[in-house]
Amino acid sequence: MDEVFKALADPSRRLLLDSLNTRNGQNLHALCAGLSMARQSVSKHLAVLEAANLVTTVWRGREKLHYLNAEPINAIADRWITQYDRARVQTLADLKIALETESMSSSKEFVYTTYIRTTPEKLWQAITDPAFSHRYMGHAMVSDWKKGSTYAWEDHGLKIEHPEQVILESDPYRRLAFTFHTFVPELATAVEQLDEETVAACAAERRSQVSFDIEPEGDQVKLTVIHDGFEPDSTVLRMISGGWPSKLSDLKTALEQA
Repeated sequence: MDEVFKALADPSRRLLLDSLNTRNGQNLHALCAGLSMARQSVSKHLAVLEAANLVTTVWRGREKLHYLNAEPINAIADRWITQYDRARVQTLADLKIALETESMSSSKEFVYTTYIRTTPEKLWQAITDPAFSHRYMGHAMVSDWKKGSTYAWEDHGLKIEHPEQVILESDPYRRLAFTFHTFVPELATAVEQLDEETVAACAAERRSQVSFDIEPEGDQVKLTVIHDGFEPDSTVLRMISGGWPSKLSDLKTALEQA
């Protein structure tokens, strides 16, 4: 956390984070154009933010895109805020999200990077083995994990199967990609936070995609989750932007305490 607070202490770096919060997924040229900073200064500040895991990067062909990463902030919240008044803080956060819907709608993907003190093999098992996934993430995917195979999504006692729920890539201990689960009407009954109107809005959108990239980093594993393929002003994107951080935080905590 020392690196996080050090990175946040600089006003120029906070401006960069504000810029990414307004429009996520910018390249270096776009970030420089939006701020009165030299390219070299922006590059140096981004390096500090990346080292603190406040910014994560994704290559799109030859273009390097930068994303605001919420994981370190969530870790700070888990350490202190949960001890006092999580419900009240969450209410204020929900209000903030509602007020900032316009800026959120400009984003077309969710990117989240976390470092977990485990091995690639254990992390892969926690994601793909139904027994482990239920325990660590609250949901499970049942599949033979071969490229092109379908999978069943099990969550809140509901089993969702559909021919378009497909494994897109499967490289054990390195990368897993799949189309997101189907929004069936039964979700409105099974999940307290969902209602029929929300489920119907999600079902009307095109199917999104999820990828897990797993990279060993010393005695830790760097896990980058990218959820993309959304329509503009996506209901699914707004919903999963709150759901994934919670699930991935539980995954990290469970693996590190195992």
